[in-house]
Amino acid sequence: MISIYIAEDQQLLLGALGSLLNLEEDMEVVGKGSNGEEAVHFVKEHQPDICILDIEMPVKSGLEAAEELKETDCKTIILTTFARSGYFQRALQAGVSGYLLKDSPSEELADAIRSTMAGKRLYAPELMDDMYGEVNPLTEREKEVLQLVADGKSTKEIAAELNITIGTVRNYVSMILDKLAVKNRIEAMTLGKEKGWVK
Repeated sequence: MISIYIAEDQQLLLGALGSLLNLEEDMEVVGKGSNGEEAVHFVKEHQPDICILDIEMPVKSGLEAAEELKETDCKTIILTTFARSGYFQRALQAGVSGYLLKDSPSEELADAIRSTMAGKRLYAPELMDDMYGEVNPLTEREKEVLQLVADGKSTKEIAAELNITIGTVRNYVSMILDKLAVKNRIEAMTLGKEKGWVK
């Protein structure tokens, strides 16, 4: 019997997923929660075989939970509405066994769970296409600057950290905005996060 924990903050969907998976003869939902923190706690204490995680949840996101559960024997599957390559790249780094979209047919989830138990990894095909179709246009230094912007550093702090002048930082920022075709730092940061170019 495959033991499963589900973390999903939409109660209706949480109930429906639990009921669907419990209909499978070889599966049992042993726990449910509405955030990543609960998932990590439950998995470490009860050690289910599989943990299904939504991404955007309160307290701790599914990606943060997956990163923490990387060291456990529990296999993680991300089930989300977000087909963003940035999220997908983070999920891959967290060692998830599967990344499926919520609009997949329900039998696909049960099959994915069985495949995961058999040691396979399953990722939504549209994400694979996206990921390999996009190249980060920024240079290594521009990536560094964008990451520091995302970390909330001011122009002055970035200059001090990278040992360059404030004017040089401003030049880098304007190059980044230009290359990413965005209007300001916030848009650059948002796009960078969506694409997985900044943490």
